Amino acid sequence: MAKVAVLGAGSWGTALSIVLADNGHDVRLWTHRKEQAEAINSTHKNEKYLEIMIPEKINAYDDLARAIQGVSAIVLVVPTKAIRDVCARLDTILEEKITLIHASKGIEPESLKRVSEMIAEEMEKYAYEDIVVLSGPSHAEEVGKRQPTTVTVSSLNEKNAKITQDLFINEFFRVYTSPDVIGVELGGALKNIIALGAGISDGLGYGDNAKAALITRGLAEIARLGTSLGANPLTFLGLPGVGDLIVTCTSVHSRNWRAGNLLGKGNKLDQVLDQMGMVVEGVRTTRAAHQFAAKQEIEMPITNGIYKILFEEAKPKDVVDQLMNRTKREEMDDLAVLLSNRYA
Repeated sequence: MAKVAVLGAGSWGTALSIVLADNGHDVRLWTHRKEQAEAINSTHKNEKYLEIMIPEKINAYDDLARAIQGVSAIVLVVPTKAIRDVCARLDTILEEKITLIHASKGIEPESLKRVSEMIAEEMEKYAYEDIVVLSGPSHAEEVGKRQPTTVTVSSLNEKNAKITQDLFINEFFRVYTSPDVIGVELGGALKNIIALGAGISDGLGYGDNAKAALITRGLAEIARLGTSLGANPLTFLGLPGVGDLIVTCTSVHSRNWRAGNLLGKGNKLDQVLDQMGMVVEGVRTTRAAHQFAAKQEIEMPITNGIYKILFEEAKPKDVVDQLMNRTKREEMDDLAVLLSNRYA
């Protein structure tokens, strides 16, 4: 069995730690908050994030150097805004190259870098090709309760992808592999924007028709941008694409849906973030995707509408009206573009 450090003791980091512990691995769960580490070790609970008992074999640390000492793999599960800082610290204390996995979902505004690209820039010991991403439809609350879940791991280094698959796979946590790092990362990041939109739609009191349309057309936007950056369009029809999109847009477990729901009910963004008390990755990713769409000259009307709600104080009802009254077009145009990108 392996010795693994999970960096980030939020809900997702805690849930992944449970999967690893169930598989018999020696798990170290790192948090930058000393009081959180002490509470986990003394009570075997992480009550702010998951209402579930944590296996006693999981040991929490607030000292990063101690947490990674002697490990053969690191799983990075910190918010995207903390990726660069944590990786820069790791680069100074890691003595040898080990398997590096990330399960964070987002895009960095301004630089428009994906998480794996940020990691590679901050860590001299790691080439982009060696980093593994874990993504897919996976609420931490359900993973922590050992409910059936299926995810995808992706790396250009096939050996590292298979090492990661072996670390995590068990009877309730199924793991597939994929070589499409770009598609897997973008699917996991961009679906949070559409989940905000789904929450806004529900908050406005709209029904299933509106949500189904939003999810479907949102998937078209995700695929349109992703394929322009080199992703395989078929990835967006799999677990990291439509799978993650469905689970994030339709469940009260989704913090992005919950944030959108509050926005749809008339709350301002600052009020929503205060009420959430946790990172809402879709907000930061919306800003990045809005910039990305302009740079790539890709049409993303839903993303742009949500951007206006978040950052320009547009009224959600007005944005929906604008989307419904856009110029007439042929739906199959999007499919034709995706197929031409794939088979050109």
